[in-house]
Amino acid sequence: ACSSSVLASITVVTWNVGTAMPPNDVTSLLHLNTGETNDVDMIAIGLQEVNSKINKRLKDALFTDQWSELFMDVLSPFHFILVSTVRMQGVILLVFAKYYHLPFLQDIQTDCTRTGLGGYWGNKGGVSVRLSIFGHMVCFLNCHLPAHLEKAEQRKEDFTTILHMQQFEGPVANGILDHDLVFWFGDLNFRIESLDICFVKYAIDSNVLSQLWEKDQLNIAKSTWPVLRGFQEGPLNFPPTFKFDVGTNKYDSSAKKRKPAWTDRILWKIKPPSKGLGAGGHRPSQGVLSVNQLCYCSHMEYTVSDHKPVAAIFAVQFVSKVDKPLVEIYVADEWSRPEQAIVRYKMAVGFHRSSWDWIGLYRVGFRHPKDYVSYVWARSDDGERCLEKQLCAQVMFSEEALPKGNGEYILGYYSNTSSSIAGVTEPFQISLPRSEEGSSSTDSSGSSSEEDDSTLVLLAPKSRSPSPGKMKRHRSRSPSLAKFQGLILRPSSRDRGTSRSPSPQSRRSLPRNIPTIHLPQEELGHRRVKSKELGQAAESLESSSFYQTVQEQGGLRRVSADSSLARADPRNLGLLPALRLEMIDQALGRQETADQGYYPCQRMSPTSPPGCGTSPKEGYSP
Repeated sequence: ACSSSVLASITVVTWNVGTAMPPNDVTSLLHLNTGETNDVDMIAIGLQEVNSKINKRLKDALFTDQWSELFMDVLSPFHFILVSTVRMQGVILLVFAKYYHLPFLQDIQTDCTRTGLGGYWGNKGGVSVRLSIFGHMVCFLNCHLPAHLEKAEQRKEDFTTILHMQQFEGPVANGILDHDLVFWFGDLNFRIESLDICFVKYAIDSNVLSQLWEKDQLNIAKSTWPVLRGFQEGPLNFPPTFKFDVGTNKYDSSAKKRKPAWTDRILWKIKPPSKGLGAGGHRPSQGVLSVNQLCYCSHMEYTVSDHKPVAAIFAVQFVSKVDKPLVEIYVADEWSRPEQAIVRYKMAVGFHRSSWDWIGLYRVGFRHPKDYVSYVWARSDDGERCLEKQLCAQVMFSEEALPKGNGEYILGYYSNTSSSIAGVTEPFQISLPRSEEGSSSTDSSGSSSEEDDSTLVLLAPKSRSPSPGKMKRHRSRSPSLAKFQGLILRPSSRDRGTSRSPSPQSRRSLPRNIPTIHLPQEELGHRRVKSKELGQAAESLESSSFYQTVQEQGGLRRVSADSSLARADPRNLGLLPALRLEMIDQALGRQETADQGYYPCQRMSPTSPPGCGTSPKEGYSP
């Protein structure tokens, strides 16, 4: 363990968007243009009441919801990468981090709990993302609790249910409150008791908000409910955030005239130390973990909903238990010739490598871990020997896999065992001449053909969201909704011949002109889907003929996507809608006999779990 400490700035945002369309700009909400918050390291965004009508949910399952797209679009120029996200009907949680922190974010898992209609409906409940940050377990919990003044006890019961139901895998922090640090936020729906609406509005207009604090239900509950013991919150120095007339800053003028309330809240809890302080001391010993809230405010400028969004900025002091990435990657400062596309990497002692690990090539400005340009399997004949003797292993990108033209790129090592990226480089240059025939397929930005667009829409250039496919660490209780797996990344020394996997403290600003990211163009088949019914669209995989060009023994050959080799591409399965995975697996299962010589498993992608058949043959390049 390292004795150094890391001071991280974490922004938490909650907003009940009231089924509205996203506004044009959210930079002020995220505090991105203020000098004091330019160094924010992570951002967690909790949304409630995102449009979840049946037709909208179906579209969001195939594409990405417009709110998530907006936040990725806004944050990627500031070098934030989507680490993980989870959705339960209208409740969404997104967690972003600066790219250079990604190798130090591990053990990423998500969960969700329905509490609406007695636990059968997900309009109310909680969604969570938990992860290890520099060796400390942190959980972000976004909740939407029952409404109305008289439902305080129901809110207590639902929150208790969420804490009880959400369990995570692993040796530590199996429950939410087992984490070293918990951020609890959302539309918690607590109201102001006793006081009538006239006095509440008078206190707001006169800016004497403190006269309302003692009647706030959550303030009362923090001192009386055992389940809330240890939760802290900053002072409510902003006006109540509910309920407004949409499009205005005026409180409810309808016939119901609902009393204003602080329904939208952000709290945190530090796990009490196992030794030292008594039952009443919930702050850890100095030097272990400390939290200081820098800002707690609402944003009145947003009027698309009857709620105002709330943001909080925290300075969190971590004692860094991890000061080196699990995988250090060595690469030249520039690839100007295909033969320079050599990647050397060194795995730390105790790293659990897998035959399904891979190294992705990302364009600077990428939005999420599945946004790679190309990839190569991280395997070699002497991989185990390199790990045991702490030697560097080596892989090489084929010429066909390299993007043409000039640009800045980052390499990331994806660990299948931990379902995260264990190491990244800092940006380096690729300067390759464009061929007469144009860019290679790995750098193409063409869209899918019309007949298969519904099935492969997530491969299209404008679809940059992570895979909503089935992931082993996501135990969602909301079938058919988009759920993404978290990943990890980061940079290093620019000196040629030295490791390009940086330490936690090393940072390097990137150019502001972030290049457009282009995903590969697939060559789609000629047979059309005979029915436009959405449920039948997945059958187009059986009738389509996708092809990939691979390099084998110095020559090029074309491989049908029906073969196991083509299915090993993470984009063939990893980015397909969750609601179709079962049908796709059934379709691929018909080829199992023919593929047994190479891949005995049906679901072949770089993120397939270990033990799912044999590893890819060394003679094939992904």
